[in-house]
Amino acid sequence: MTTEALGAAVEELLRPVTGTALSGGAGGAAALEPLVREVLGALAEGAARRGGPVAAASPADLAGGVADTFGAARGTEALGRLTELLAHGSADPADPACAAHLHCPPLAVAVAADLAVSALNPSQDSWDQAPAATVLETLLLEEMAGLVGYDPAEAAGVLTSGGTESNLMGLMLARDRVLGAATGRQIELTGVPRAGAGVGLGSAAGARPRILASAAAHFSVQRAAALLGLGEDAVIPVAVDSQLRMKTGALTAALERCIERGQLPVAIVATAGTTDTGAIDPLRECAELAARYGAWLHVDAAYGGGALLSDRLAPLLDGIELADSVSLDWHKLGWQPAAAGIFLVRKSETYASLARRAVYLNPADDEEAGYPSLLGLSLRTTRRADAFKIAVTLRTLGREGLGRLVDACHELAVAGARAVAAHPRLELHGQAGAGEPVLTAFLFRYVPAASGGAGGAGASGGASADADAVRADEVNAALRRRLLREGGAVVGRTELPGEGPGRVRLKLTLLNPHTTVREVERLLDAVVAAGAAEEGA
Repeated sequence: MTTEALGAAVEELLRPVTGTALSGGAGGAAALEPLVREVLGALAEGAARRGGPVAAASPADLAGGVADTFGAARGTEALGRLTELLAHGSADPADPACAAHLHCPPLAVAVAADLAVSALNPSQDSWDQAPAATVLETLLLEEMAGLVGYDPAEAAGVLTSGGTESNLMGLMLARDRVLGAATGRQIELTGVPRAGAGVGLGSAAGARPRILASAAAHFSVQRAAALLGLGEDAVIPVAVDSQLRMKTGALTAALERCIERGQLPVAIVATAGTTDTGAIDPLRECAELAARYGAWLHVDAAYGGGALLSDRLAPLLDGIELADSVSLDWHKLGWQPAAAGIFLVRKSETYASLARRAVYLNPADDEEAGYPSLLGLSLRTTRRADAFKIAVTLRTLGREGLGRLVDACHELAVAGARAVAAHPRLELHGQAGAGEPVLTAFLFRYVPAASGGAGGAGASGGASADADAVRADEVNAALRRRLLREGGAVVGRTELPGEGPGRVRLKLTLLNPHTTVREVERLLDAVVAAGAAEEGA
């Protein structure tokens, strides 16, 4: 077949197929324009049909509607119908009554920037797939290193999918550096030695590597330990205080026990912004203990890192600049569409075990000729240019503008916590005598009438107290589901550390800077009404 015939055959294959226009090239913008208009219209229609923070439907009913529309949408109508379906069936973090999770409403400018990335589809695994994006990510990370307090000339980092990936990277480097130094082995090549193989401090035999993290640390710490071959039981939970902050004394005692047992403290994970309360561990003290015991300090600031944008709240993270590695998520207190995670190390040489050379992506002679690669900085190969939307946002609003958003959400949380404390049927967790919410989240619960009032479940003592505590847990869990089922609100649910009943708590995580205090009060009124309805059910 001739070249002309082959070309004609290809054209004939595509002729009857709709939707084959590409988003790139000189004609890409023109192809996108009508489709973007259709998407915007469908988003508005879906939101109007939803009419609140989440669609009023049971999980089964919602699943049935999704299946029906998915099965029926075909051809040119698929984009509009499925986009409207997605908008109708999504929890909308821009709604003031959607306040359950670290799930931010993204800034419109960030979403617009993200559209450009999707249209151009640069991949960060080699320079020739993303020339400008490679440079932009490098420049952005230098700014982020400076924000944390690192020397940008000495630090290194990469964009990640979020805190889970960043925590994995931090603990991987901790394993390779600390365990490698203790054993004289290159762990990333030879693997984790078995217990009893002469691993330990000095000449101690039989040592096992240990990771110390607060009892309120993110579950991804255990997951990372499992993935790294250390085992989840390598993670030692350290006691927390009433505000869910790691106790320095308990950390010191845990480290001493490791040494007494011939175990190797590989890493200390300090949390700067726990998921439930925004609690911040004593970072400076953690750094001092890590240095004393030869452990790597990783700070999980996926949530609390946003405080660095605020002049008022940044001092809460004093000592973060001493960490060996840090995780940040700008899809939390940064108002970016997911994913917008950042992983940083204080010293670029500690990144050595992640370095990789693939001759088809980053040959040495290309790098020597001035074509840099980011491949050896990431656990991923194909990786979208998530740095771009953050860079656009920073240049649009600046640190001061983003800091104002952080401050607005913090003030909203303070007002919400005060409203809870003043309500006769609600009980605020952990704030009495302890000041205001640390960041933008707080825990509380609805107090059923049978539990003896604002003293909470368990106030009456004995078997009756246990029954009241069980009842309080049941009502609070059920009222949250009622609000979801009726489409009235999306409220978080968690449990306090410990054993036994009476630990279920509701959670508000306020990440919409445009929400008003009155809207938060209405949300709390809805919680109370749902609690009363559950009591009467």
